Amino acid sequence: MSAQPAVLPAAAHAATSPDRGAYAAFFGRSASFWLALPFPLGLLLLWQMAASFGWVAPQVLPSPQSVLTTFIELLQSGELLDNLKISFLRVLLGFGVGVAGGLLLGVAMGLSPLFKDYVYPFFKAFSQVPVLGWLPLLMLLVGIDEALKIILIAKAALVPIAVNTYKGIENVPSRYVEVARVLRFSRWQLLWRVIFPAALPPIWNGVRYGFTHAWLALVVVELLASSEGLGYMIVFGRQLFQLDVVIAAVTVVGVVGYLGDQALARIEVILLGWRRSGF
Repeated sequence: MSAQPAVLPAAAHAATSPDRGAYAAFFGRSASFWLALPFPLGLLLLWQMAASFGWVAPQVLPSPQSVLTTFIELLQSGELLDNLKISFLRVLLGFGVGVAGGLLLGVAMGLSPLFKDYVYPFFKAFSQVPVLGWLPLLMLLVGIDEALKIILIAKAALVPIAVNTYKGIENVPSRYVEVARVLRFSRWQLLWRVIFPAALPPIWNGVRYGFTHAWLALVVVELLASSEGLGYMIVFGRQLFQLDVVIAAVTVVGVVGYLGDQALARIEVILLGWRRSGF
Protein backbone atom coordinates (compact mmCIF):
# COMPACT_ATOMS: atom_id res chain seq x y z
CA MET A 1 0.00 0.00 0.00
CA SER A 2 1.37 3.35 -0.96
CA ALA A 3 1.94 5.83 1.82
CA GLN A 4 -0.47 8.74 1.96
CA PRO A 5 1.09 12.19 2.12
CA ALA A 6 1.05 13.70 5.57
CA VAL A 7 -1.17 16.70 6.10
CA LEU A 8 0.12 19.33 8.43
CA PRO A 9 -2.37 20.25 11.18
CA ALA A 10 -2.16 23.93 10.34
CA ALA A 11 -2.82 23.24 6.68
CA ALA A 12 -5.75 20.96 7.49
CA HIS A 13 -7.22 23.55 9.81
CA ALA A 14 -6.76 26.28 7.21
CA ALA A 15 -8.47 24.09 4.61
CA THR A 16 -11.55 23.44 6.78
CA SER A 17 -11.86 26.71 8.67
CA PRO A 18 -13.69 29.76 7.27
CA ASP A 19 -11.77 32.69 5.91
CA ARG A 20 -10.51 34.27 9.08
CA GLY A 21 -9.14 37.20 7.13
CA ALA A 22 -12.65 38.21 6.09
CA TYR A 23 -13.88 37.90 9.67
CA ALA A 24 -10.96 39.94 10.95
CA ALA A 25 -11.59 42.65 8.38
CA PHE A 26 -15.31 42.76 9.23
CA PHE A 27 -14.81 42.92 12.98
CA GLY A 28 -11.97 45.40 12.53
CA ARG A 29 -14.27 47.75 10.66
CA SER A 30 -17.01 47.24 13.25
CA ALA A 31 -14.61 48.01 16.09
CA SER A 32 -13.41 51.15 14.34
CA PHE A 33 -17.02 52.27 13.84
CA TRP A 34 -17.97 51.79 17.50
CA LEU A 35 -14.78 53.44 18.72
CA ALA A 36 -15.44 56.47 16.53
CA LEU A 37 -19.11 56.77 17.54
CA PRO A 38 -18.85 58.28 21.07
CA PHE A 39 -17.30 61.58 19.96
CA PRO A 40 -20.01 62.69 17.49
CA LEU A 41 -22.73 61.45 19.86
CA GLY A 42 -21.17 63.39 22.73
CA LEU A 43 -20.90 66.48 20.55
CA LEU A 44 -24.56 66.12 19.54
CA LEU A 45 -25.59 65.73 23.18
CA LEU A 46 -23.61 68.81 24.20
CA TRP A 47 -25.19 70.75 21.35
CA GLN A 48 -28.67 69.68 22.45
CA MET A 49 -27.97 70.62 26.05
CA ALA A 50 -26.62 74.04 25.05
CA ALA A 51 -29.78 74.71 23.04
CA SER A 52 -32.19 73.30 25.64
CA PHE A 53 -30.74 75.09 28.66
CA GLY A 54 -30.17 78.35 26.81
CA TRP A 55 -26.40 78.37 27.24
CA VAL A 56 -26.18 79.95 23.77
CA ALA A 57 -28.79 82.15 22.10
CA PRO A 58 -30.88 80.34 19.44
CA GLN A 59 -29.83 82.99 16.91
CA VAL A 60 -26.21 81.94 17.43
CA LEU A 61 -26.67 78.19 17.88
CA PRO A 62 -29.99 76.73 16.69
CA SER A 63 -31.09 73.43 18.15
CA PRO A 64 -30.50 70.11 16.35
CA GLN A 65 -34.25 69.82 15.78
CA SER A 66 -34.29 73.24 14.10
CA VAL A 67 -31.40 72.29 11.83
CA LEU A 68 -33.07 68.98 10.94
CA THR A 69 -36.34 70.76 10.14
CA THR A 70 -34.51 73.26 7.94
CA PHE A 71 -32.63 70.46 6.20
CA ILE A 72 -35.89 68.67 5.38
CA GLU A 73 -37.46 71.90 4.10
CA LEU A 74 -34.44 72.63 1.89
CA LEU A 75 -34.58 69.07 0.61
CA GLN A 76 -38.30 69.18 -0.16
CA SER A 77 -38.10 72.56 -1.86
CA GLY A 78 -35.31 71.32 -4.13
CA GLU A 79 -33.00 74.18 -3.17
CA LEU A 80 -30.48 71.90 -1.48
CA LEU A 81 -30.38 69.36 -4.30
CA ASP A 82 -30.08 72.07 -6.96
CA ASN A 83 -27.10 73.66 -5.22
CA LEU A 84 -25.56 70.27 -4.50
CA LYS A 85 -25.83 69.35 -8.17
CA ILE A 86 -24.13 72.59 -9.21
CA SER A 87 -21.28 72.07 -6.73
CA PHE A 88 -20.86 68.42 -7.70
CA LEU A 89 -20.65 69.22 -11.41
CA ARG A 90 -18.09 71.95 -10.71
CA VAL A 91 -15.87 69.71 -8.65
CA LEU A 92 -16.26 66.85 -11.13
CA LEU A 93 -15.11 69.00 -14.04
CA GLY A 94 -12.30 70.69 -12.12
CA PHE A 95 -11.16 67.40 -10.60
CA GLY A 96 -11.16 65.75 -14.03
CA VAL A 97 -8.96 68.51 -15.44
CA GLY A 98 -6.68 68.25 -12.40
CA VAL A 99 -6.37 64.46 -12.74
CA ALA A 100 -5.51 64.67 -16.44
CA GLY A 101 -2.97 67.45 -15.94
CA GLY A 102 -1.47 65.90 -12.81
CA LEU A 103 -1.03 62.49 -14.42
CA LEU A 104 0.56 63.93 -17.56
CA LEU A 105 2.93 66.16 -15.60
CA GLY A 106 3.82 63.45 -13.08
CA VAL A 107 4.48 60.84 -15.76
CA ALA A 108 6.63 63.25 -17.75
CA MET A 109 8.72 64.14 -14.69
CA GLY A 110 8.99 60.51 -13.63
CA LEU A 111 10.10 59.20 -17.02
CA SER A 112 12.31 62.07 -18.19
CA PRO A 113 15.05 63.31 -15.84
CA LEU A 114 15.78 66.17 -18.25
CA PHE A 115 12.15 67.32 -18.21
CA LYS A 116 12.11 67.04 -14.42
CA ASP A 117 15.24 69.17 -14.08
CA TYR A 118 13.65 71.94 -16.15
CA VAL A 119 10.10 71.81 -14.80
CA TYR A 120 10.26 70.61 -11.20
CA PRO A 121 11.71 73.81 -9.63
CA PHE A 122 8.97 75.91 -11.25
CA PHE A 123 6.33 73.34 -10.31
CA LYS A 124 7.57 73.33 -6.71
CA ALA A 125 7.19 77.11 -6.50
CA PHE A 126 3.79 76.91 -8.21
CA SER A 127 2.55 74.33 -5.71
CA GLN A 128 3.52 76.49 -2.72
CA VAL A 129 1.03 79.20 -3.66
CA PRO A 130 -2.34 78.37 -2.06
CA VAL A 131 -5.57 78.41 -4.01
CA LEU A 132 -6.62 81.75 -2.54
CA GLY A 133 -3.31 83.28 -3.64
CA TRP A 134 -4.32 82.84 -7.29
CA LEU A 135 -7.81 84.23 -6.82
CA PRO A 136 -7.11 87.98 -7.38
CA LEU A 137 -4.99 87.38 -10.49
CA LEU A 138 -7.46 84.95 -12.03
CA MET A 139 -10.38 87.26 -11.30
CA LEU A 140 -8.63 89.89 -13.42
CA LEU A 141 -7.80 87.42 -16.19
CA VAL A 142 -10.97 85.33 -16.49
CA GLY A 143 -13.54 87.17 -14.36
CA ILE A 144 -15.72 85.44 -11.77
CA ASP A 145 -17.50 83.04 -14.12
CA GLU A 146 -17.25 79.26 -14.10
CA ALA A 147 -13.76 79.31 -15.62
CA LEU A 148 -12.37 80.83 -12.41
CA LYS A 149 -13.85 78.09 -10.26
CA ILE A 150 -12.78 75.25 -12.56
CA ILE A 151 -9.19 76.54 -12.80
CA LEU A 152 -8.80 76.85 -9.03
CA ILE A 153 -10.34 73.44 -8.37
CA ALA A 154 -8.12 71.88 -11.04
CA LYS A 155 -5.03 73.52 -9.52
CA ALA A 156 -5.91 72.16 -6.09
CA ALA A 157 -6.24 68.62 -7.45
CA LEU A 158 -3.29 68.75 -9.84
CA VAL A 159 -0.53 69.31 -7.29
CA PRO A 160 -0.89 66.16 -5.11
CA ILE A 161 -1.65 64.00 -8.15
CA ALA A 162 1.43 65.20 -10.04
CA VAL A 163 3.70 64.80 -7.01
CA ASN A 164 2.48 61.30 -6.14
CA THR A 165 2.65 60.18 -9.76
CA TYR A 166 6.20 61.47 -10.14
CA LYS A 167 7.34 59.92 -6.85
CA GLY A 168 5.56 56.65 -7.60
CA ILE A 169 7.30 56.23 -10.95
CA GLU A 170 10.65 57.37 -9.56
CA ASN A 171 10.48 54.81 -6.73
CA VAL A 172 9.64 51.77 -8.87
CA PRO A 173 12.18 49.12 -7.77
CA SER A 174 15.01 48.85 -10.26
CA ARG A 175 14.86 45.05 -10.13
CA TYR A 176 11.44 45.18 -11.83
CA VAL A 177 12.94 47.10 -14.74
CA GLU A 178 15.91 44.73 -14.92
CA VAL A 179 13.65 41.68 -15.12
CA ALA A 180 11.60 43.34 -17.86
CA ARG A 181 14.76 44.02 -19.85
CA VAL A 182 15.87 40.41 -19.44
CA LEU A 183 12.47 39.38 -20.84
CA ARG A 184 13.05 41.81 -23.73
CA PHE A 185 10.00 43.93 -23.04
CA SER A 186 9.45 46.77 -25.46
CA ARG A 187 9.29 50.31 -24.13
CA TRP A 188 5.49 50.29 -24.12
CA GLN A 189 5.39 46.88 -22.42
CA LEU A 190 7.78 48.19 -19.79
CA LEU A 191 5.52 51.17 -19.14
CA TRP A 192 2.15 49.43 -19.13
CA ARG A 193 3.08 46.08 -17.59
CA VAL A 194 5.80 47.08 -15.12
CA ILE A 195 6.18 50.77 -14.30
CA PHE A 196 2.55 51.90 -14.19
CA PRO A 197 1.23 48.90 -12.18
CA ALA A 198 4.09 49.25 -9.69
CA ALA A 199 3.48 53.00 -9.35
CA LEU A 200 -0.32 52.72 -9.15
CA PRO A 201 -0.63 52.62 -5.32
CA PRO A 202 1.03 56.03 -4.74
CA ILE A 203 -0.67 57.41 -7.86
CA TRP A 204 -4.08 56.46 -6.50
CA ASN A 205 -3.21 57.97 -3.14
CA GLY A 206 -2.52 61.17 -5.04
CA VAL A 207 -5.92 60.93 -6.72
CA ARG A 208 -7.62 60.62 -3.33
CA TYR A 209 -5.66 63.55 -1.92
CA GLY A 210 -6.47 65.49 -5.07
CA PHE A 211 -10.20 64.91 -4.61
CA THR A 212 -10.02 66.11 -1.01
CA HIS A 213 -8.15 69.25 -2.05
CA ALA A 214 -10.54 69.84 -4.95
CA TRP A 215 -13.59 69.56 -2.69
CA LEU A 216 -12.11 72.00 -0.18
CA ALA A 217 -11.17 74.40 -2.97
CA LEU A 218 -14.71 74.21 -4.32
CA VAL A 219 -16.21 75.31 -1.02
CA VAL A 220 -13.68 78.13 -0.61
CA VAL A 221 -14.26 79.42 -4.15
CA GLU A 222 -18.03 79.29 -3.74
CA LEU A 223 -17.76 81.14 -0.45
CA LEU A 224 -15.90 83.99 -2.12
CA ALA A 225 -17.05 84.18 -5.73
CA SER A 226 -20.30 82.39 -6.49
CA SER A 227 -24.04 82.88 -6.59
CA GLU A 228 -24.84 79.15 -6.63
CA GLY A 229 -23.66 76.02 -4.88
CA LEU A 230 -23.23 74.77 -1.33
CA GLY A 231 -20.66 77.43 -0.51
CA TYR A 232 -23.07 80.12 -1.63
CA MET A 233 -25.76 78.61 0.62
CA ILE A 234 -23.39 78.98 3.57
CA VAL A 235 -22.67 82.62 2.72
CA PHE A 236 -26.34 83.39 2.10
CA GLY A 237 -27.36 81.84 5.41
CA ARG A 238 -24.69 83.76 7.29
CA GLN A 239 -25.71 87.06 5.71
CA LEU A 240 -29.33 86.54 6.76
CA PHE A 241 -28.25 85.15 10.14
CA GLN A 242 -29.96 81.84 9.33
CA LEU A 243 -27.44 79.63 11.06
CA ASP A 244 -29.68 76.59 10.70
CA VAL A 245 -29.15 76.88 6.92
CA VAL A 246 -25.40 77.32 7.48
CA ILE A 247 -25.12 74.22 9.67
CA ALA A 248 -27.26 72.14 7.30
CA ALA A 249 -25.11 73.14 4.31
CA VAL A 250 -21.86 72.56 6.20
CA THR A 251 -23.09 69.10 7.20
CA VAL A 252 -23.89 68.25 3.59
CA VAL A 253 -20.43 69.44 2.53
CA GLY A 254 -18.79 67.14 5.07
CA VAL A 255 -20.96 64.12 4.28
CA VAL A 256 -20.58 64.42 0.50
CA GLY A 257 -16.82 64.88 0.81
CA TYR A 258 -16.59 61.79 3.01
CA LEU A 259 -18.73 59.72 0.65
CA GLY A 260 -16.61 60.81 -2.31
CA ASP A 261 -13.43 59.70 -0.56
CA GLN A 262 -15.02 56.38 0.41
CA ALA A 263 -16.05 55.81 -3.21
CA LEU A 264 -12.44 56.32 -4.30
CA ALA A 265 -11.34 53.95 -1.53
CA ARG A 266 -13.71 51.27 -2.90
CA ILE A 267 -12.30 51.76 -6.38
CA GLU A 268 -8.81 51.44 -4.90
CA VAL A 269 -9.72 48.00 -3.50
CA ILE A 270 -10.82 46.91 -6.99
CA LEU A 271 -7.80 48.35 -8.81
CA LEU A 272 -5.21 47.24 -6.27
CA GLY A 273 -6.72 43.96 -5.12
CA TRP A 274 -3.69 42.16 -6.53
CA ARG A 275 -1.61 43.52 -3.63
CA ARG A 276 -3.47 41.25 -1.20
CA SER A 277 -2.24 38.17 -3.05
CA GLY A 278 1.34 39.10 -2.21
CA PHE A 279 2.41 40.09 -5.74
